[in-house]
Amino acid sequence: MPWDSVRMHSGYSIPNIAWGTWKTGNDQVSTDRVKQALDTGFKHIDTAQAYRNETEAGIALRETSLSREDVFITTKYSGTNGLDVDTSIRNSVTNLGVEYVDLYLIHSPRLAVPDIPTAWAKMEKIKEAGLARSIGVSNFDEKDLEVLLASAKIKPDVNQILLHPYVYRRQLPILEYAARHDIVIEAYSALIPITHEPGGPLDAPLNGIASRLGATTDQVLLAWTKAKGAVVITSSNSKARLQGYLTAGDIELTQKDIDAIDAAGAMGEKKG
Repeated sequence: MPWDSVRMHSGYSIPNIAWGTWKTGNDQVSTDRVKQALDTGFKHIDTAQAYRNETEAGIALRETSLSREDVFITTKYSGTNGLDVDTSIRNSVTNLGVEYVDLYLIHSPRLAVPDIPTAWAKMEKIKEAGLARSIGVSNFDEKDLEVLLASAKIKPDVNQILLHPYVYRRQLPILEYAARHDIVIEAYSALIPITHEPGGPLDAPLNGIASRLGATTDQVLLAWTKAKGAVVITSSNSKARLQGYLTAGDIELTQKDIDAIDAAGAMGEKKG
């Protein structure tokens, strides 16, 4: 199946592939790269207060031919400059040049101050005020989520986490917890096994599967991530690669393929 969207608790749907601004900088180049992603076909832009490029992303959004309703915008509370959640979301929508964001996340549990229940109550008010249509978290483990859900009036829609085959076994408890509570998992750094950890146990199965399918190894990794039910956050400066990432949504891995990748990932787990 091609890249599509996933329904969340909020009633809104999130596109299941996003282009992330984490490493794009905060200058004209950043704006150009966001525009390139949108022009290539990405409809979900993922940024954060800590990336310091919300303004550049906002310029790109205004310069594209797409309407606001055509683009799903995610940003995150990162505790930058010691600002609180309430001030940060207002700064973010101003920087992005929008009236609301589609998804607002707490970037890390350590930023949930003075504690997770208090911080989450502020997130719920942000949603109620219409500044974010959906709210969620990032880098929370299952214990953090338990604390949050114990007092939450509104469940988190999303938990964005590190996910690739070398950390899959380690992250499995979070995936299982999220599945039990219908929390959407977003995966960042899915391509680490080939971009930062080449030469490991995954090389053989990825190369073999890619050869059989007439695909690239990065496409196979993205297809694996999708098969695990996660929304993919990815990035590239190359338009050709971005086009390949979008095409990866059409790749159908067999269960044997997925099992082979899982097994190789477990062998190289220490590299995660």
